[in-house]
Amino acid sequence: MKPIERIKVQRTVSEQPLMALYLYTPLCGTCQLAKRMLTVVEELFPALPFYETDVNYIPEQAAVWKIESVPCLLLFVGGTMVGKWYAFHSVPYLYEEIQARLPR
Repeated sequence: MKPIERIKVQRTVSEQPLMALYLYTPLCGTCQLAKRMLTVVEELFPALPFYETDVNYIPEQAAVWKIESVPCLLLFVGGTMVGKWYAFHSVPYLYEEIQARLPR
């Protein structure tokens, strides 16, 4: 996952035709586990860019996206959010959920 600076989050979302954005906080133990799972999921989708950012630095954008907690994974297609996950369950679960929302 590529770290993304807070000032570039909205621009990147609008410019990328397809992207996943992982939101976390540094002291969140569940976030650390989720990131390990996403590292595996990222390998399964080589054409899907994965970014990450600390939600503490984007409070205005988190409010716009109605982020309720972390960890959170957002999937954007053409700048539109098509998926939002808080419970990651397993790598196969994430794979199936993302795959179902990707353009054909």
